[in-house]
Amino acid sequence: MTKILFLCMSLILFSATEVMAADQNITTDKIKTTQGDLAITFLGHGSIMLSFGGKIIYIDPVSQYADYSNLPKADLILVTHEHGDHLDLKTIDTVKTGKTSLVITQTIAGQIAGGIVLKNGDEKTVQGFRIVAVPAYNLVNMRSPGVPYHAKGTGNGYIITFGNKRLYIAGDTENTPEMKSLRSIDIAFLPMNLPYTMTPEMVADAAKSFRPGILYPYHYGNTDTSKLIELLRDEKDIEVRIRKMM
Repeated sequence: MTKILFLCMSLILFSATEVMAADQNITTDKIKTTQGDLAITFLGHGSIMLSFGGKIIYIDPVSQYADYSNLPKADLILVTHEHGDHLDLKTIDTVKTGKTSLVITQTIAGQIAGGIVLKNGDEKTVQGFRIVAVPAYNLVNMRSPGVPYHAKGTGNGYIITFGNKRLYIAGDTENTPEMKSLRSIDIAFLPMNLPYTMTPEMVADAAKSFRPGILYPYHYGNTDTSKLIELLRDEKDIEVRIRKMM
């Protein structure tokens, strides 16, 4: 009886998510896992909503990209770094409840009370989800000589496990050695805009190294996504999916 009730609640949650996504003219993909569907809702730029097992996860919720007052409350929120297009304290307050868990970086620990700090390389199970923090930083693109847009050690990407699927959301980063050494990634979100993150060539280089089954470029601004499609045209085991994530 409990399993049936849980299944019904999950179906209701997924249906509600799809209706709200339609109301805001945003898209939801569903990925099958061994423990049910993972629903990925593309809110815009670096903001994503994940629905799995009756729980709602937000990555970098920012009000500029969606009306969060009409979206579900969060069970889990992950913030990749401190820049304003990824960290929006008012939006976090909008979607969180007294039971919401927040996974954050050390650099924003002073701004969010009760956050769970993950440093680069840390692993932790939160709300039943195994989360790995991957370094996110610039190697090439600099704000000024010797000053990267994203310094090593300040930002995280996150790998989250959903059943038999591992999803990697990279945050603001380039094609770092740590990224290229990843393995067994089923779904990857890689940023693609200059001067802050990667060119299509950098994204293709990273994808060819760790070979995600599904690749979503995101945070891509005015970058021509067709360039990435062409660069990976012969990589038959990597499916490039373009969604509205400007």
